[in-house]
Amino acid sequence: MEYTQLGNSELKVSRICMGCMGFGDAKNGQHSWTVDEAHSREIIRRGLELGVNFFDTAIAYQSGTSEQYLGRALRDFARREDVVVATKFLPRAPEEIAAGVSGQAHIGRMIDTSLKNLGMDYVDLYIYHMWDYQTPLYDILEGLDRVVRAGKARYIGISNCFAYQLAKANALAEREGFARFVSVQNHYNLIFREEEREMAKLCAEENIAMTPYSALAGGRLSKHPGQTSKRLEEDDYARLKYDDTAQQDAAVIDRVAHLADKRGVTMTQVALAWLLGKVTAPVVGATRLHHIEGAAKAVELTLTPEETAWLEEPYVPHRLVGVMAQNTAASAGEKHVWSTGNQKIEKQ
Repeated sequence: MEYTQLGNSELKVSRICMGCMGFGDAKNGQHSWTVDEAHSREIIRRGLELGVNFFDTAIAYQSGTSEQYLGRALRDFARREDVVVATKFLPRAPEEIAAGVSGQAHIGRMIDTSLKNLGMDYVDLYIYHMWDYQTPLYDILEGLDRVVRAGKARYIGISNCFAYQLAKANALAEREGFARFVSVQNHYNLIFREEEREMAKLCAEENIAMTPYSALAGGRLSKHPGQTSKRLEEDDYARLKYDDTAQQDAAVIDRVAHLADKRGVTMTQVALAWLLGKVTAPVVGATRLHHIEGAAKAVELTLTPEETAWLEEPYVPHRLVGVMAQNTAASAGEKHVWSTGNQKIEKQ
């Protein structure tokens, strides 16, 4: 395993971040393909053995049971100071807004609940899960700064935002003396490269770490044509993101398969090796032991500039999908219901 600095922080993280959205009680979440605690522990333990020290979860994942599974496993298998734990918080719920709960109070409640779920005194990275158009940015930043000053989080990150929003937030934080975002977790992989338009350039200039999710496009970049899996069949959110562009994406996926065969490696290794050449640490979900084993092997693979260009050549620009499409709608003042875990958040 290789390690690197997480942006403008003192955190040293493994090049592979284990995504924990697949862990948790399926009865308490929206995903039928999640794995139970026993299997989650096996995967977390194997990741630690392979040198993974960076773990990403969220309060929204299976009503907090993902956080609970991760916290218990890390207590049993690792020393707290040897791992980097990231979790994410949701925007204010409509009921909180109606009750007059401030953004700062909401963030305080969220971090306390996550720490209780994790069984930890602090998280290393606390991530603003999605932009909240109904809460002033100042309130969000001041609330996050209070979390950092209280020692409940070492650093803060952001997810599912536009480059202008990240730039605006960090400029305000710098002006007010608040903690600044050191990382961004957005949608980015070999068949969805829209982050290269502005976000990647901003992050390179400002030394903000990119830790993208959907690194393997919900398994699409790890399967030969015709192969399937439980997640490919049951993950409705991934289908929402990728089904409409399946035909144009197939050209890229075919090249990943061809190069994998040529190099004698897996498609997972090729797809992640490409992404590792672009970002700090991709968030790679794992619901089987071989998922994290394959991801760890990708760190050992280096693509040539010619191979990289060949993989990229068939790409066709995509429209925004998933949470970022919702972000676009919300920025335009359109009414939308955000579904995050068991909580639906109506944006007006």
